[in-house]
Amino acid sequence: MQYLHTMIRVSNLDDTLHFFCDLLGMKEVGRKDSEKGRFTLVFLASRDDEERVKADRAPSLELTYNWDPEEYSGGRNFGHLAYRVDDIYQLCGHLQAGGVTINRPPRDGYMAFVRSPDGISIELLQKGEALAPREPWASMENSGSW
Repeated sequence: MQYLHTMIRVSNLDDTLHFFCDLLGMKEVGRKDSEKGRFTLVFLASRDDEERVKADRAPSLELTYNWDPEEYSGGRNFGHLAYRVDDIYQLCGHLQAGGVTINRPPRDGYMAFVRSPDGISIELLQKGEALAPREPWASMENSGSW
């Protein structure tokens, strides 16, 4: 068995691409528009997985945008996506500067949670050992749920 991709439905493709590509640093590696099915599929890869995705079409994140408006709820029911990051403090600072709420700050230098524009919970895990606790993260309270 081989992991291929995770699909999430999104209500605003531009907002979601801004979140995943501009703020989290993922790359768009494929796109398919279906006039007949009235949807767009966008495949994203983390920078560290980009070559693997191009070669094997895995592992990737599939964004499904249905052209006819639908209301999606229960993003938490999905669970979460998880990504290993080089510097959790730097990324959380970048996300926060981009207007993203850090729901579970990286107080321990290892783990944080944020949400996509559609409420999908994203877990960020520090690559290797936890970083030494650092302000403002060490004393920052949780915000909302993740």
